[in-house]
Amino acid sequence: MTNEERTEKIESYGKAYDEVSEALKNFPEEMWKFKPAENKWSIHEVIIHLADSEANSYIRCRRFIAESGKNVMAYDENVWAQKLKYHEQNTEDALRLFKFLRKMSYDLIKNLPEKTWNNLIDHPENGLMTFEQWLEIYENHTHVHIAQMQRNYDQYKNEKMK
Repeated sequence: MTNEERTEKIESYGKAYDEVSEALKNFPEEMWKFKPAENKWSIHEVIIHLADSEANSYIRCRRFIAESGKNVMAYDENVWAQKLKYHEQNTEDALRLFKFLRKMSYDLIKNLPEKTWNNLIDHPENGLMTFEQWLEIYENHTHVHIAQMQRNYDQYKNEKMK
């Protein structure tokens, strides 16, 4: 990845909270707990997941910088959604947590020295990962879930019209 490409990704990464907040305006809150299928997440669950994922990302980011080469924890996001009772958690709190964790990581990474981007972590499921790979994953993560929320809303509207 070139410096210019990395800078673009970092800036996109830093705008994630605003993008999620803007997207959520398109989906009426009364449908946030609508599940398109038993094994699919509702918008409410996606919001809680974003906070949990960001908490893991926050730690991984710091591990890359401070302890290159060390292990990080994996987690089963579907088990977390079920066992942590995502539908019972507060979406406003989750969004605030996501916002602050993302901002702190963005502020940390936006001016890192070039050599830091080659640092590694050992992920139990993905093996050795570079810091650049971490950036690519998390820069795209919210886009994937915004698209998922849109699909949920589209299905909700279709079912409501029947």
